[in-house]
This record gives sequence, C-alpha cells and structure tokens, in this order.
Amino acid sequence: MALPPTPATDDASNPKIKNTVDVRESRRLIENLIKDGVDGIAVNGTLGEMATLTEHEWQTFAKTVVETVKDNRPDLPLFVGATTLNTRDTLRRIEYLVDELKHYGVFLGRPMWCEMSPEAIVGYYKSIVDVYPEISIMLYDNPEAFKGPIPTKVYKTLAEKVPQIVAAKYIALTPKFYEDLRAVGSNIKLLPLEVDWLPAYLYSKDVNGTWSSSAACGPEPVIALRNAIFKNDLESAIWLTNRIRWTYETFLAFRDFREFSRYNIPIEKVRFNECGYVKAGPARPPYDYIPPEYEELTKESGRRWRILVKEVNEKGLTHNFSLKL
Repeated sequence: MALPPTPATDDASNPKIKNTVDVRESRRLIENLIKDGVDGIAVNGTLGEMATLTEHEWQTFAKTVVETVKDNRPDLPLFVGATTLNTRDTLRRIEYLVDELKHYGVFLGRPMWCEMSPEAIVGYYKSIVDVYPEISIMLYDNPEAFKGPIPTKVYKTLAEKVPQIVAAKYIALTPKFYEDLRAVGSNIKLLPLEVDWLPAYLYSKDVNGTWSSSAACGPEPVIALRNAIFKNDLESAIWLTNRIRWTYETFLAFRDFREFSRYNIPIEKVRFNECGYVKAGPARPPYDYIPPEYEELTKESGRRWRILVKEVNEKGLTHNFSLKL
C-alpha cells in the first residue's frame, strides 16, 4: 500500500496562495505508481498534508486521484483520507467521496484536538458507518498525531462491531503489535511499515500487506520485497529489509520518532524531492519549517533510496511476479 504525498505547486509555501495542488503531477504520480506495480494506494494522511489542505484543495486532489485510478486500474484498492477535527466535517468529506465521486474507500484517523477515550474512539467510528454503512475504512493509527495509540481492547471491539474497518496503518513493530494482531483476528489487516514487514510476516502469514511512503520515492524496493516474501525467497527478503533499513539510518523517524513528528511533513517533502520519483513541491504552512541539520540527513536518506532502487533494478527483483488481489 503506497502512501504518496499531495504534490504542491512551486508557490505552495506562500499562505496567500489558494490553489496549491499540482494536478498534472498528481495524476502522473498515481499513474506511475499503478504502472510500476503497487497493490494499493492511501492518500491524505499526515504526509499527504491533510492538515494543511483547504476544503477546495482536498476535493481537487481527491477527485484527481479517484478519477486517475478509475481510468487506469479501477479494481485497485484506494483509500482517501477524510480525517478532520470533528465528526460532522469528516462526514461531509465522506459525503463528497460517496455522493460526488462514487468512491467508498476511506483512510480515517480520528479527531485529535483532545485525546479521545476508548469509548469515544469506538463511538466515533460507529457513528461514521451508521451514516455510511457502504464504505470501507483503513484506520490510521499514529500515537503522536492522535495523542496516543488505539488501545488493544478498542481494536478488539472495532474488529467485532465495525466490519467496515478492513485494515490499519500501523506505525511500529512493538510487542503491542502482536497483542493487537491477536485481538483483531482476521477481521482487520494490520499493515506494518515495509521495513518491519518480514519479521511480522514470519510471525503470522496473516500479515500479508504493508504500507510505505517510501514507495513514492520509487516503489521498486518495496515491490521486490513483496515478491521475495510471497515467493518464500528468504535470502532476498532479508537482503531487501536490511538495505531498506540502511536507507533509514539517517532518517529522523528511525532515530527519534517524537522529534520527527514535529517536522514530519517538511522532512518527507525533502526526501520525496531528493529521490525524484515525484515532484512533491514545498510543504504548505504552517508545517513548512525544517532545521538545516535535519534537511541534510533527510537528503542523504533520499540519496540512499535512489541507490537501492538502482540495485534492485540491476538484480531484476521486480520482474516476473504479479499479485492479483
């Protein structure tokens, strides 16, 4: 599951600019991800700048992505972010997806102005599907963004009571991951980050999916990892996992996740632009400042990913395998 950015116009860092979505680049990005073999796409989480898009910009990007997927691979799993600070605004965005675009996959976190109690989290998701029972939801579980993780007992309740929730973007492979995995059973697919995928899959074959923002830096390493895992090519899967981990050595998220969360949007924009697979453009205000020392470390991470893409292509690890969902 690729998690790409929302490409921005060159002047997007100017708060006076009203339309900052680079529509042409957005379409090109989605077309290339599909052509290059990703198995799904989720847009407008944190790194998709959900927090900084205006309503008009969000609609513009959502329409572009949905139409591009329908034009190129209509059966591709696509989840469009609709997280806001409250239930009614989220429902209004889902209304646009369902009624205007005829699209039913939603990437959904939860309101984060105040930390939500376990009871409130369950009530929130139930209230959404009570209005739109026809949608499918991919949860967004980010403990920094939402002031805490989804508790294991909440995962269990959601798995039992809200069948519209089919997957969850999971941040880290901690002991809690395995507790949550047991809690949801086969009802919700917990998707770890690609660098954590192999150990999670070796623990349970139910962990047969992953998410990756790095796929928007060039999806070849993640596709190669998928191929190796499903071919039971453990040697290649270990090599790929270690090489992906090498690209992250200078990436702040793997050195200090809390500090990374202060600058995650501009940091990812720097990495995307350095890799060159997408012209991500500048970050939108107010999340557009990055300390110079972090910027250089991030560029190094991007350069390493470019090296890995070249290595994977030279080894031919993305060839001769197609996963049908």
